[in-house]
Amino acid sequence: MAISAFFVLNLKGEVLISRLFRPDLKRSISDIFRIHVVASSTPPTSPLITLSNTTFFHVRHGGLWLVAVCKHNANAALVYEFTYRFINLGRSYFGKLDEESVKNNFVLIYELLDEILDFGYPQNSESDTLKMYITQEGVKSEQAVREEASKITIQATGAISWRRNDVKYRKNEAFVDVIETVNLSMNSKGTVLRADVDGQILMRAYLSGTPECKFGLNDKLVIDKPGDLARAKAPLGGLETSSVELDDCQFHQCVKLGKFDSDRTISFIPPDGEFELMRYRSTSNINLPFRVQPIVEEIGKSRVEYTVHVKAMFQAKLSATNVVIKIPTPLNAASVECKVGVGKAKYVPGENVIVWKIPRFQGGSDATFTAEASLSQTTVRKAWSRPPISIDFQVLMFTASGLLVRFLKVFEKGNYQSVKWVRYLTKANGSYLIRI
Repeated sequence: MAISAFFVLNLKGEVLISRLFRPDLKRSISDIFRIHVVASSTPPTSPLITLSNTTFFHVRHGGLWLVAVCKHNANAALVYEFTYRFINLGRSYFGKLDEESVKNNFVLIYELLDEILDFGYPQNSESDTLKMYITQEGVKSEQAVREEASKITIQATGAISWRRNDVKYRKNEAFVDVIETVNLSMNSKGTVLRADVDGQILMRAYLSGTPECKFGLNDKLVIDKPGDLARAKAPLGGLETSSVELDDCQFHQCVKLGKFDSDRTISFIPPDGEFELMRYRSTSNINLPFRVQPIVEEIGKSRVEYTVHVKAMFQAKLSATNVVIKIPTPLNAASVECKVGVGKAKYVPGENVIVWKIPRFQGGSDATFTAEASLSQTTVRKAWSRPPISIDFQVLMFTASGLLVRFLKVFEKGNYQSVKWVRYLTKANGSYLIRI
């Protein structure tokens, strides 16, 4: 994959940055993009366009057009990855990437392009590494240049482009957050139509030197294909899970996949600070945090009666917070009388819902909601579409997929003691739906 040219244009189509990397194009190629895309009366329907055997990969960001031009066949995913990395570099160096920042940093942007693209081939685009030798702070002494050059030799050519080797902390700590979002669709009889989990493992590493971390999930972890399927068996928080199936696993670039293939441990040298170690998806054996049983009856044309029973399916020692249950009402609802034993319920006419808020919901407990909605008479009777009930919540120290962090070890030549913290959080935000 080789990029022949890279342009930055404003919304008027004026070229702000222009860099040709290969001799197969002329600078006037930007005029073709300006005429066919920027000046077009209809917005583009595709993020790439091919004209006269030339492909324009374009991204619109902050009032700018970022355009990578390729004359020959190219990997589109890599071109867009480079483009968004360029955007992140702009944010890292001057806060945000817009027309004003581009005009104020012409020299720096051209210097960055020369570093991250070599004859059209993307190179190291890690901002922490680039900032070690591309700075905005004037000319440095020869001694300082030599010292920094010795520091970046490994960074510029080696595999650890995401971390400096001189990081120091007084207190060495590592925080791991396993965050899962539950997606559920259930019918009124309690049959699950769809249930899956989108998960991510976030890590905040405040560790000195260049430590190697080893990370283990569940007792047994088997992946049939890299990034395809993971299965494990282990109890989680007292709940027995017959199996854990993780689909579409994606790891941060720091993970040594060879180590994972050989001994099934996630081994890595972490970036400094916060980063996403792993992203995954689970579609089987989901532990649903809440079971909802709704009974909604339309009594003639004058009222609707509700009885909604909610039970927390997780352990009694755990609790859910910020539980918000939204129960739909007909469009012609005039008034609603609500009765709840736990929390508070309020009719919101502007949204045609009853909002039932429970600040804290103890595991193993249940709650019941009853209400009667009075309907106003309408000349045209339309059938009520019955939108689903939705629940938003957060449950600490619980994972719906059954994923469990078995261990996290830190090895560093300094042999210092490190403190590790692991937290689990399962949540829903408009994605936990029960039909009525």
